[in-house]
Amino acid sequence: MKFLFLIASVVFLAGCQGIEPDATETPDDSSAGEVTPPDPEESENSLMIDVPYESYLKDSNPVVTMEVQGLGTMKLQLFPDVAPNSVNNMIKLVQEGYYDGLIFHRVIENFVIQGGWGELVGKPASTCTIAGEFNANGFENPLEHDRGVLSMARTSVMDSATSQFFIMHQKTASLDGQYAGFGGLIEGFDVLDAIATTATGFQDQPNENIVMERVTVELNGYVPSEPDCVN
Repeated sequence: MKFLFLIASVVFLAGCQGIEPDATETPDDSSAGEVTPPDPEESENSLMIDVPYESYLKDSNPVVTMEVQGLGTMKLQLFPDVAPNSVNNMIKLVQEGYYDGLIFHRVIENFVIQGGWGELVGKPASTCTIAGEFNANGFENPLEHDRGVLSMARTSVMDSATSQFFIMHQKTASLDGQYAGFGGLIEGFDVLDAIATTATGFQDQPNENIVMERVTVELNGYVPSEPDCVN
């Protein structure tokens, strides 16, 4: 399945089928509706980290650890209160070892790093397709796509997310309300920068594979459920 982002006149492709929407289209943020982010004073977060999504961080949130070959480790806190099905989907895939050995196959500096396409390394495609948890799809999701935010990739079809995800290298407001943000980086911003600034070639694929050697999750008391699949 081919996954893409559409930012102004930039078409960001990631996948294996050919879906080509109008490259001049700009996402309509008017569909996002009015949402209220959480009150920072209500956050149960002991991390000393200055990020735009600090109010979403909780010690009880699950944490995904990605060990990136030759570059170091990234830790991402998942936000069940924001996008629970996206969180449950990633947890299931991590626990099954699906992401182990996968690569970051699309890298655009000052935009995103994207990974999770199993078929590139001979793994079967994810069998679960989930509905998009974002405002334009009728789901209230106030998380903005700031630097470090974790979000689900999809095709032009709103309910088409499977295993592919992306991490924001820099804030891109035109993604807000159009893609399902569901977590944020809490450690390893240097690794994010190293990946985002790597040399790339055709279709923004790194010239040398950037491999997720091992991906694990610590639940921290969160009890995941089976993801709700639309297929």
